[in-house]
Amino acid sequence: MYEDSELSIAPSYQRKYRWPPKVASAFIESIFLGLPIPPIFVATNDDFEWEVVDGLQRISTLILFLSENEDSLRKIGRSEVLSLEGLENLTQLNGYKHEDLPKSIQRYFSRQPLQVISLTDKSDKSVRFDLFERLNTGAISLTPQEVRTAVYGGKFLDFIDELSKNSNLQLLLKLQESNKHDGTAAEQVLKFFAYKNDQDNFKGAVTALLNDYAEKASKNFDFQAERAQFEDSMEFLAGILEGPFLRAKTTVTPLVQFEACAVAIGRIYAEGRQPTEPPTDWPNDIELVSSSTGGTNTRSMLTRRIDRAKNLFSSEP
Repeated sequence: MYEDSELSIAPSYQRKYRWPPKVASAFIESIFLGLPIPPIFVATNDDFEWEVVDGLQRISTLILFLSENEDSLRKIGRSEVLSLEGLENLTQLNGYKHEDLPKSIQRYFSRQPLQVISLTDKSDKSVRFDLFERLNTGAISLTPQEVRTAVYGGKFLDFIDELSKNSNLQLLLKLQESNKHDGTAAEQVLKFFAYKNDQDNFKGAVTALLNDYAEKASKNFDFQAERAQFEDSMEFLAGILEGPFLRAKTTVTPLVQFEACAVAIGRIYAEGRQPTEPPTDWPNDIELVSSSTGGTNTRSMLTRRIDRAKNLFSSEP
């Protein structure tokens, strides 16, 4: 089904295949032994294709073991098919690839059952997002942004992903190692547009705001103007910092404070003005820091920190 384009693994999921050969081999051994395998959840899209919701590691391992298609292997980040190793029960299969097995053994494997549960309701994206989140319980789970990409998809989120690779943004964001490839940068881009353009709809739930904005922007968004404002904002910030966005006693970028500054500068550009050089030591501004740390995920605090940041970067009140 995967090679016939009847089963779709979203790009954000493809990047998350992480099982090492021993773990993948143990899964294949479990199928051979007829052990219970958790259900695989898929969603039926408008073209009646199946989109993977939960079961990425299992499906990718099957592709890795069964497929000889180089393109299929490349899409899950592998260049060679799986050679079984570390099997503790079926030790006689260690060192074998699927193509090396006797036809009778291949046939036996292909007839082992897997339970697949198909979710068919696509009418409400927020419901689908909630389902993805509930089922996203694997050892290597997806972040909200990766789930969002899988649920909402399309031109707008492709645009967000493209901007997440902006060289100035990459310079500004100093992230923990675990956050460098999990959609954190893309979520910062999405927050830039959502807070800049849709702050009035923020009710304290960031995920809800970002989901709602992603759906709205997929229908109506000025890509050219918004790109210019984002790129100009990142260039300005990178120019005054000449390094990662940090404040005193931080070793990684304080994202809440970064978002507020980026949005404030974006709004200045949107108003047709130019941001101005901020006061010395502005990253440690007491008002900006206090409204960006510790229980500040409220409408009033969001307004407070963006307004303060705008004042710091603006010659006008």
